[in-house]
Amino acid sequence: MLLSLPFYALVLYVLSKKKNKLAISKSIYAWAIAMGILGYYLSSLFDFVGLQYISAGIERIILFIYPTLAILINRWIFKVAITKRQWFSILITYIGIGIAYWGEMQYFENTQLFLYGSIMVLLCGITYAFYLVGTGKLVPKMGVSSYTSVAMLSATVGIFTHYLIAEDIKLFPHYLALGSPILVYIIALALIATVIPSFLLSSGMKRIGSNDLAIVTSIGPVATLFQARVLLHEHIGTLQIIGTILVILGVIMVKKKEPLK
Repeated sequence: MLLSLPFYALVLYVLSKKKNKLAISKSIYAWAIAMGILGYYLSSLFDFVGLQYISAGIERIILFIYPTLAILINRWIFKVAITKRQWFSILITYIGIGIAYWGEMQYFENTQLFLYGSIMVLLCGITYAFYLVGTGKLVPKMGVSSYTSVAMLSATVGIFTHYLIAEDIKLFPHYLALGSPILVYIIALALIATVIPSFLLSSGMKRIGSNDLAIVTSIGPVATLFQARVLLHEHIGTLQIIGTILVILGVIMVKKKEPLK
């Protein structure tokens, strides 16, 4: 976040100099700050805590719920109707998650820690779903670049505040030492996995809306599931494969707007 911060600050500075910039109220800025803390600070925190106790494969399967959660949140808060097909797809998605989850649980001796990690990842999915819905409402009012920069800068403040409270600040220079092998990964995470995707996500949200974007981004959990097998050599059993297929089927069906015949 430290390495990505200058990019967001520069974008905000350039936007502030534009003569035809959007008039944005303080309340909209406040909501953007809240979304940044929710979607990129709390959501990431829950995810990383959970990954200490469950595999990356099952973490991705649990996170598959956020497309359906985004639809449920839109229904709950903004009264957006849910078709019979979408209800059916949500049911299929959760059955698939249950099957894959049960299959994964068999490989863990400490089920209590496994359940704790699962709850943390579930909270990640819930907070990220709220972020997607909120982003869909705020991007049209702020613009892609302005919203993304404000949200990410506020998330950075949240992350460093947490770090100052929870970690040993004396170790911080060690992580950024030029000789550290971690530095390469940090730079890649800052640019390839943070700055670029954050602007692409907001730009896509403006064009297709939160529900459709949630469906499209579900390719992430699928890709991670198989990368976890290839790169991290994590086990993928029959139940995980069956559950994943059901989840993918359910997520695809959510995209359909017409009701079941």
